Amino acid sequence: MCGINGIISNIKLDEGELRKKIAVMNQLIFHRGPDEDGFYIASSESTSVAMAMRRLSIIDLSTGKQPMYTDNNKIGIVFNGEIYNYRILKQQLELSGVTFNTTSDTEVILKLYEQKGVEAFKELDGMFAFSIHDKTKNKVFIARDFFGEKPLYYTKTKTDFVYGSELKSLISYLPAKPNICKEGINLYFRLTYIPAPYSIYEGIKKLPSNSYIDYDLATDDFTINEINKITPVEKRKISFNDAKKEVYNEVIKSVESRSIADVSIGTFLSGGVDSSVVTHCLSEISSEKIETFSIGFEKKKFDETDKSQVVAKLVNSNHHEFIVKESDFMNGIDEILLNFDEPFADSSALPTHLVSKHASDYVKVALTGDGGDEVFGGYNKYYMGKLNNKYISIVPKGLHRQIIKLTSGLLSTKDDNRGKRFKLNRLLKAFNYDGNQYWNIISLAFTDQEKVQLLKSNSLINDTFSEFKTKYNQQNPKNLTDFRMVDKNVSLEGDMLVKVDRTSMLNSLECRAPFLNKAIWDLTNSLPENYLMKGWNKKYILKEAFADKFSPGFLDKSKQGFGVPVGDWLRSSLKPELESYIEPKFLESQGIFNLNYITNLVKNHISGKEDNSLRVWSFYAFQKWYLNTYSIL
Repeated sequence: MCGINGIISNIKLDEGELRKKIAVMNQLIFHRGPDEDGFYIASSESTSVAMAMRRLSIIDLSTGKQPMYTDNNKIGIVFNGEIYNYRILKQQLELSGVTFNTTSDTEVILKLYEQKGVEAFKELDGMFAFSIHDKTKNKVFIARDFFGEKPLYYTKTKTDFVYGSELKSLISYLPAKPNICKEGINLYFRLTYIPAPYSIYEGIKKLPSNSYIDYDLATDDFTINEINKITPVEKRKISFNDAKKEVYNEVIKSVESRSIADVSIGTFLSGGVDSSVVTHCLSEISSEKIETFSIGFEKKKFDETDKSQVVAKLVNSNHHEFIVKESDFMNGIDEILLNFDEPFADSSALPTHLVSKHASDYVKVALTGDGGDEVFGGYNKYYMGKLNNKYISIVPKGLHRQIIKLTSGLLSTKDDNRGKRFKLNRLLKAFNYDGNQYWNIISLAFTDQEKVQLLKSNSLINDTFSEFKTKYNQQNPKNLTDFRMVDKNVSLEGDMLVKVDRTSMLNSLECRAPFLNKAIWDLTNSLPENYLMKGWNKKYILKEAFADKFSPGFLDKSKQGFGVPVGDWLRSSLKPELESYIEPKFLESQGIFNLNYITNLVKNHISGKEDNSLRVWSFYAFQKWYLNTYSIL
């Protein structure tokens, strides 16, 4: 686990100067790998290639140093991540006569590539971002894993192609900060995050998940290619009991593969279905008591530590519970939000950071339940997507408009309590007669209509989702399979995995997600949808597969998620800062927001007239980024 950086130049550069430049990029991601660094510099008459990495030592502590080279020194690699099936791949390569100098997964990627070329990337089960310079082909290949667990940004200038694990490294290399990207700002104010391929900066892109860059040094051009071709999966005719056994076996196998490490390991345990199942599996395969970590809140309606305590007792773990208060968040809020390098408004990043910080005092690796909802169908929004089809078949469009008008006041809330009224209001507003219902459901901040009022200039506004609908063939998501595919490619890649990667890496902690395994994803896609969601029973087959490992009914208990009361904080601790962000002269000079609209939105929230928590928090996070990152000269 680490971070990588790279520079490809279409001119020959002084190697000393090139090393200095990439060293600056690398130092900015020291937190991703404090154990050691490594540099690769190669020049020809017309090109220069520099690659670098920071390493957090997890596997092969003594001989896993990077960069690594093939025996003939013609191919070099830098790698961020973990390959969970590297031992199996290594055995296969050894049977074909390949010899190894280390016990690391990095060398397995290198030798597998040497034997099979880019076809090797399909065989990797893991989370990764790596770059390979192949002198024999005069190319550089840069790859990102199937789900997008590890980040990769890139940009192309007249002379250089620059890439890295975090935006801050790229920005340090460029002569000036790029302008704000129109697509990026539109996506952010719809979703509260910016999914690939966009970033907040014009010209800086994210390599999509399940993709690799083929960079031809001779032509100074590149293409982006899929690693695994995504095709529709036919539903299998399989009994529920047989499917349940397959699910159990695949989950156990995945947890086992993701527990390979030469350092201490534990789990994040919230007490929900996903983290409880992962924790149980790890305890079953571990020969020692495992470490578990949970975080609780002084504000009781957000605290669910009682659930994690039940599981910790069941598996007899060394359980670490941390109760946090508002001041714990306030002390680190700048460090957490600004480390994303672009606006990011998923407030669950705050507790994720704190639990990572505490866990890093005890372990170097933590297994998480991330991906369980997307893989097994566990979100409430999947209900909402299914309900839309029934609703629009019964309620005429004109009547729906009247219902919205009548209920807008009745369902409005004044505090940050996302209860039944909040959820019903959100559901009614998401209902759509034009095929956009699921795209509306995943939009947590401003609707398209509200965005027109929010942004000052029409030149800033674009059709937010059109490219995603076309790319993923999701013009009108109608069923659970469609909803999960949208989430995998947009929400999971752009939000959930970004949150976990940045907050854990900020604390030099490696997080692994056993549910994010292509074999499990392919399995659940092949099952009948009612195996995943039976009526209103979410994650049905996962809960049934592990039901006998827990007390009766435990996995059916409701859980609210990893929320924090940001709406309340914006009225209290954060109020002075928030008010400074709507100062008229500043807003006018900024030239992004409609002054009257955003001022009213913020003031109505602060006064308690209405609850605008999610929209105001997204505005707050954007303004913090703008003033502390973007506008700094």
